[in-house]
Amino acid sequence: MITPGSRYVSLGSSFAAGPGIKPILDKAAGRSGRNYPHLVAEALDLHLTDVTYSGATTANLLREPQDQAPPQIDAVGPDTALVTITAGGNDLDYIGTFTRGSKLNTLAKPATLLGKRVANRIRARVSYLKEQAEYDAVADSLFDVVTAIQKRAPQSRILLVDYLTVAGPATRPRLDVPLNEEQLPSVVMMADGLAKAFATAAERSGVERIAASTASKDHAVGSAEPWTTGFSILPGRGAIYHPTAAGMAAVADLIVAKLRS
Repeated sequence: MITPGSRYVSLGSSFAAGPGIKPILDKAAGRSGRNYPHLVAEALDLHLTDVTYSGATTANLLREPQDQAPPQIDAVGPDTALVTITAGGNDLDYIGTFTRGSKLNTLAKPATLLGKRVANRIRARVSYLKEQAEYDAVADSLFDVVTAIQKRAPQSRILLVDYLTVAGPATRPRLDVPLNEEQLPSVVMMADGLAKAFATAAERSGVERIAASTASKDHAVGSAEPWTTGFSILPGRGAIYHPTAAGMAAVADLIVAKLRS
């Protein structure tokens, strides 16, 4: 259990920042005041430093500034008691691939030449990832982030919080998302590879993992109670294929339950 009043630092990309969930505290970062870090801090009475930033890669956590923001790990100090980490999806261009394929399919029917090119592009992307061992690279980078945090805050409790499932077992191609029967499994494969990278990094480093990906399988796009948004080209619908307020609350509940156990 983390002592009330302790310092909590949250690192990560948009799946932690919460773009599109009101209130937005930092427009450039897409950082919501109701993202899971804020909900956890509220539930456990912690002093939160939230440096999550939409679009962040693991390099932005460790060493590279993002826009005007310094590397996120700079927020971690000796007095930090809790750190949560949700990053790695942008290293793989996971949601970017999902979103671009959906947009192109919406503009061009899959049966057309352009639609076929979209399908080939998604399959080629997944094949490239496997050949280049990018999933292993994400696991290595997450491990490096954990190691760096342990050096800065040796007494801290560190949680690797993986990504909510966007396309689950019941998500229907063409009906729930604008990807066809060949494209959707490729995106699911990327999500599975990302979840395995988190599991590998947690096992190697000895820190705890919050398996949001597993807990949300039945709350993917197309389910009765989705924890992520679907696809829309209409304005004002929030970030495409990203956590909803309900999804953020669910992740926060998982973290709070782990910390109280």
